Amino acid sequence: MDYNAQYQAYLNTAETALAQQADRCFNERSRVCEAARYSLFGGGKRVRAVLCLAVCDMLDGNRNAAACYAAGVEMLHCYSLIHDDLPCMDNDDMRRGRPSCHKAFGEATALLAGDTLLTAAFETLSGSPGTAVQNTAAVCALSRAAGANGMVWGQELDLAFEEKPATAEELREVHRNKTGMLINAAAQLGAVAASADDIQRQAIARYAFSVGLVFQIIDDILDVTATAQQLGKPIGSDAANGKTTFVTLHGVERSRGIAQELTDGACGVLRAAFGGRAQFLETLAASLLERNQ
Repeated sequence: MDYNAQYQAYLNTAETALAQQADRCFNERSRVCEAARYSLFGGGKRVRAVLCLAVCDMLDGNRNAAACYAAGVEMLHCYSLIHDDLPCMDNDDMRRGRPSCHKAFGEATALLAGDTLLTAAFETLSGSPGTAVQNTAAVCALSRAAGANGMVWGQELDLAFEEKPATAEELREVHRNKTGMLINAAAQLGAVAASADDIQRQAIARYAFSVGLVFQIIDDILDVTATAQQLGKPIGSDAANGKTTFVTLHGVERSRGIAQELTDGACGVLRAAFGGRAQFLETLAASLLERNQ
């Protein structure tokens, strides 16, 4: 199966799992859950879900468990987007080409929709068909990535650097936490579904954190080179908020070079650890480097 067909197959698996878990976790009478569905099924590439499933397959793991883990990761990612868009955070009115959740449903409902998705993510992981050991490990991995030493810390740093410039190292710390932690968690959940050993998990982490940083670098580049129509959200918001980005520190061309170096390194690590089994993940990393939306 070629890369595009395999990606679509993973996407179909993820969408099916998401629909099943939303039906299981959401209250059909609730407007908050309507708002959660609006955001959860509002489009997106499902990169984190695909990453989870691909790692599981590379290691011949439990695909049914990985499908639930992939759904949980996407729920948690969606929660973070809803909250990031709020006026008290990034104050973005558009997401994926349509009004962000708080513009469509109001701030209070959007806040609760994010809370709903966050808790549904852990309900989904804990109820997966994996073993008790796997499900416990999955909950631990995702909670570490999402909490005070992960995404929340990254967002706190991101807000702090609206008021002062960040150094290159500080910027990497922001994005290692805000973006990289969840991308690594997605990959690690795929490894959990396969009961991977420590050496395998370490190689996967090196790949995932590099891919996460590349994802952010390309976001920064697109924020100054793409159109709002391409991205489905406003452009130039980082500059308007006075944030330091890879582009403000390094310029567009050097930022592209850094992204290429990170991608080459990530693929090299996987190739050394897993050989030809890593081909899909290598191609995924290359596609993220070349994305234009």
